[in-house]
Parts: sequence; structure tokens; C-alpha cells
Amino acid sequence: MLITRCHLTLHDTLYFATREMGPLYETERYIHNYALSYALFNDSLIKVPYFCDYYRPRYEADLKLLNDNGIYVTPARPLRWDYVLATWKMAQDRYKLFAVRFGAPHPVTGQSTTNFPMNIGRAKELAPESEFEFFVLSEGPLRLPHWVRLGKWMSKAELVVETMDSPREKQEPFTASCPLNPLDVPSRLLVFDVISMPPVSLVMNARIEGPFYELDGGRVRLPTGMMYSFPT
Repeated sequence: MLITRCHLTLHDTLYFATREMGPLYETERYIHNYALSYALFNDSLIKVPYFCDYYRPRYEADLKLLNDNGIYVTPARPLRWDYVLATWKMAQDRYKLFAVRFGAPHPVTGQSTTNFPMNIGRAKELAPESEFEFFVLSEGPLRLPHWVRLGKWMSKAELVVETMDSPREKQEPFTASCPLNPLDVPSRLLVFDVISMPPVSLVMNARIEGPFYELDGGRVRLPTGMMYSFPT
């Protein structure tokens, strides 16, 4: 098993809607392993077309190609990060406004209306120069891109990779060194912190009972047997 440590640096703001709180759309500081998998392998193994005539993501069909090639990408943890707030306002597309009380039903449709313009919003985005770390596990050497695109705006990010020494395999209770997708971990998770984000919530500081890879003098510990799995 080859394990590559990846250091990701943002060169644009990174936005994806982790939480939607009224007019505020917030981006989580962790990056999901699904997003990283598409960013790394969309041009080589997954090959999602530029134009898609469907709206439902095909995670299982796409990421199964990485399973078939013995590749797995972990979620990314932030090393250094900051946020920026972006506010937008779009022109009204209604030609006639009714003078009604706040929250009163529309006089024609009967639907509830408000005086708050829903075409105004704010996006909390990860700032440029934010840095992240994640790992790529593979059965053989990989050629990873130096530049990748992430998020709703296809933000530009720089990738620096480090091939680590051969891991030692051990088995005892341990704490994972990076966030994990709990669906992909075959070992038993004892305790963990939940990172709530779609499409699958991640876990951090996971205490796990089972076999693991140990690298970098014991500073890096990753569960063995991780592969993309989906609810049945």
C-alpha cells in the first residue's frame, strides 16, 4: 500500500453550501472526500462530462471506478484557514408588488409573503491561502495533478504531494490522524466528533478499534481497508 500526503492551498475563495441559514450560506472548513476525489481524478478515471443532462449526483457509479483501481482519498482537515463574506443582490423579477403586511398571505395566490427580499443573500466562503491536508491511498504509484478545481465556483487550488515511507500495519485501539467518512471505515468506531455536512457527515478525532497504518514515526495513523461505500 502506497500512502501520499497531500497539501492543498487555495488560490481562490472556496464555496459550497454546507449549511443554509436563511439568507446565509456557510462553507464548512473541512473538505469532503467526494469533492476531493472528483477534483483529483475527474480527468483521468471518473471523466464526468462537461455538460450533464441529469441533476442527481452519481456518487456510487463514479467513485466505484476508484475502488476498482485500488484508490481511496480521505477528507481534508484544515491546517490554516480564514473566511470571507460575499453579499449578492439580484434585480427583482416581479412586475407588480402588493402592499401587504409582513408575512401576510398573498391576495391572489394565498401563499405567505414577507418583506424580506429573498434575492439577497450572503455566502461565507473559505479565503484564499487557506491550507488543508489529506491522504491518498493506492495500490501503486499515482500521477496527481498540481492544480485542481473545487467547489460551486470551480475554485483554483494548488496541490503539493509527498510520497511517504512504507507504512507499518498494527492492530490496537488508535485515534485517526485525519477526518474520516464513517461509511468507508470497516473497523469499529468507538468515539468521535461529528462534522455535519452533506452528502455524508464526516467524523473527526475518531477513536477506532482495529488494524491501521502507522507512518511518520507514529504521527500519522489511518485505518486499513478504507473504500468508498454507500447506503443500501
